[in-house]
Parts: sequence; C-alpha cells; structure tokens
Amino acid sequence: MQEPESREPAGISRRDLLIGAGAMAAALASSTAHSGDHAGHRHEDHATRHPELLDAVNQCLDKGQRCIAHCLVSFKEGDTSLAACAAKVHEMEAICSGFAYLVASNSVYSKEYAQICKQVCSDCEKECRKHEDQHVECKQCAEACAQVVKMIDATYA
Repeated sequence: MQEPESREPAGISRRDLLIGAGAMAAALASSTAHSGDHAGHRHEDHATRHPELLDAVNQCLDKGQRCIAHCLVSFKEGDTSLAACAAKVHEMEAICSGFAYLVASNSVYSKEYAQICKQVCSDCEKECRKHEDQHVECKQCAEACAQVVKMIDATYA
C-alpha cells in the first residue's frame, strides 16, 4: 500500500510559513516602536555647515573626471603631452573625494584637511593652465580648482 502524497508544496511547510509570518510581524512591530525614539530628532542639524564649499569641491571632482577622460583619449591616440596634467588631476581627485566626504559630514578634520586640498588644487590648476588654450577640459578643471581654493580661503579664513 502506498502512502498518500503530501498536500503541502515541497520545500516549505505550514509551520515554516507561520514562523516566518510571526517573525515579520515582530520585526514590523519593533520598527514601529523604535521610530518613536526619534521624537525631537532634527535632521536639519545634520546638513553640511559649508554647502557652498561642498558644491565647489563636487564641481571640481566632476571637471576633473572629464579632464582625465580627455587625457585618456589623447593617450589612446598616441599623444602623451597631457601625462603630467593627468597625474595632477588624478591626485586632486583622490584628495578632493576625501575632502568632500569630510565637509559633507561636518568632520572635525575638515579644516586641517582643507589645507592639503587647497595645495593639491593649486598644483592641479597650475598644470591644467598649461593646456587650457588647446583643451577645454583642462581649462574647466583649472577653473574648478581655482574655485575650490577660493572657497577654502573664504570658509576657513
């Protein structure tokens, strides 16, 4: 005599389903109860204290990415005259990326790190200015770097 086939689908039992539903209900109840802990929590207090500086740094990062992309195209075409420019932009990208994070999070290290960022942006600007007449990407990167230097001076004077 054969045993009757199980009516439950393979892989999940009614018991497993009920346990999962109970766990989901408990998680939802917990998150709802926990959300009350943030009464009086003011998100506007978490915004960056220096939004203009952060915007300038992010703009510089954008222009730097465009400059490096242009340099890479030139390299593919056999023109290596932008190698020093690409190296300075690459350094600037690394430093400004970290600085943007510090400024966005109101880090206590922002002011000290700003001096490094200022120096790197000044160096990048000088190198990009050498090519600004031939390459609009270099000109835009140089101008964005100059703006970061200006904003750092205005913010941390």
